Amino acid sequence: MYPPVSPIIFEIGPFALRWYGLLMLAAILTAAFVAGREVARKGEDPENLWDMLFWILIPGFLGARLYYVFIQSPRGPEGLGYYLENPGRILQIWGGGIHIFGGFIFGAIALWIFTRLRKLNSLPYLDAIALGLPLAQAIGRWGNFINQELYGPPTTLPWGLRIDPEHRIAPYNNLAQYPDSTRFQPLFLYESLWNLAGFLVLYGISRRFKAQLKPGDLALCYLIWYPLGRFFIEFLRTDSWFFPGTPFNVVHVLSAIAIIAAATTLYLRHRRGAQVSS
Repeated sequence: MYPPVSPIIFEIGPFALRWYGLLMLAAILTAAFVAGREVARKGEDPENLWDMLFWILIPGFLGARLYYVFIQSPRGPEGLGYYLENPGRILQIWGGGIHIFGGFIFGAIALWIFTRLRKLNSLPYLDAIALGLPLAQAIGRWGNFINQELYGPPTTLPWGLRIDPEHRIAPYNNLAQYPDSTRFQPLFLYESLWNLAGFLVLYGISRRFKAQLKPGDLALCYLIWYPLGRFFIEFLRTDSWFFPGTPFNVVHVLSAIAIIAAATTLYLRHRRGAQVSS
């Protein structure tokens, strides 16, 4: 497996159109279209969602980038040290390197502020975004493929990913130990497929159990599904900072917290409802 195209589509002077940015745009518009239809299905005005989109995108991307740089990136000259020495690179997201958890935090704060200012119920919009988000993630991960990033350790699997030497991080940039024929785990593919499955699961739940679902339930289901897959995929990451002497990193902790909190909340709110109805 190898990217069939260059990361840059074309360049005009200092301007460069990159596949990463184009795929991110396609992912955002696809998610917004799905979320808009879901909002309308629940009797809300989809125009509010499109207004909200511009409100949360900038803080969402900012949070995703800052999280990657200061928490997710490896400690050392090829990770955090590189960004500290080159601070101008911190906000250059078009080269890759964003993390969804930072986007969650900053984006959720922006969404909360927007719904308070507009006097809207935030839960139907959270559900709609939760439905479209995994589809956006499934699309956006292919930008990592073209950038030759988000790969795991060496593998002999037939779908192993070829990584050019200039895109490898230590120790895999040692061509004497890891020659050009070495193939790596395509983590972008695993996460893309997991997110695509998540979209199908959430879509099925939203239709099959629409009478039983409460506002906010779909968002809670997303906060169970996505972190569950990310928890296990994270063990194969090669570009993360891990707690010393362990196979765990901050994402494992946040994923576990999200899964437990969302599952507990989902259980309690329906358990209380069942007790009231009986």
